[in-house]
Amino acid sequence: MVPSILGIKMGMTQVFEADGSRVPVTIIQAGPCTVLQTKSAEGPDAYNAIQVGLVDVKPHRSTLAQIGHCKKAQTAPKRHIREIRLEKAPTEKVGDVLTVEMFAKEDVKFVDVRGISKGKGTQGVMVRWGFGGQPASHGTERKHRSPGSIGSRAAMRGQSGMIKKGQKMAGHVGAVNRTVQSQKLVGVDVENNLLLVRGGVPGPEGGLVVVQRSVKRANG
Repeated sequence: MVPSILGIKMGMTQVFEADGSRVPVTIIQAGPCTVLQTKSAEGPDAYNAIQVGLVDVKPHRSTLAQIGHCKKAQTAPKRHIREIRLEKAPTEKVGDVLTVEMFAKEDVKFVDVRGISKGKGTQGVMVRWGFGGQPASHGTERKHRSPGSIGSRAAMRGQSGMIKKGQKMAGHVGAVNRTVQSQKLVGVDVENNLLLVRGGVPGPEGGLVVVQRSVKRANG
C-alpha cells in the first residue's frame, strides 16, 4: 500500500469504547486522492515516488500548467498537490484514486500525522518561552513582562557585549511543520472517507494534513 494519504482536518469529537471509556479523536477527511504522476528509481527522476492531488478547484482559479498537468490524469486541477516517497517502484498508475480503504485493508492501527501548526503571530518571551516575568511588586515599572538582561560584558573568555546565538527572545510563534507520531487510528469510515485519530493533530480546522503509517510503532 502507499504509506501516506492527504487529508483535511475537520475538527475534534469523542467516541466511546466497549468498556464505556471516552476517547477524544480528530476527524480527518482523507482523500480521495488522484495520482497525478509516478516516478521510479530506474527513470530519469532516480527515486521512487507518486504525486497525488486533493480537492478539485475551478480552472479559472488554477494555472494553465496545472490544468495541463492534471489533464493527463483525466481529472480537474487540484488545490493541494504533494509528493509521497516510496521504498519500491510504484504500482499505481496515473489517474488511480487513493482512498482510506487502504488503511482498513492493511489493518493499520497507528499513524503519524504531519501538518502546519496554528500561527500565533509575534509573541513576547512569556508566551513564546514560558518566562515568569519580572516581579509584580513595587520597584518594577512597565517592565513586568520583559525578558530581562540579554547581553553581557563579563570578562570571561568568549563573552562580549554581543547577544549570544540562540538567546530566547520575542518573535514569531507557530506556523511551522509539526508531526505527531504513533497516534492510534480509532476508526476508518470508508463510505465517507474519514479517519478517526486519537488525540489532537497539528493545524487549524480546514488545514491540510498528511496521514501515514506509523514509522516507529508496529502495525497489523
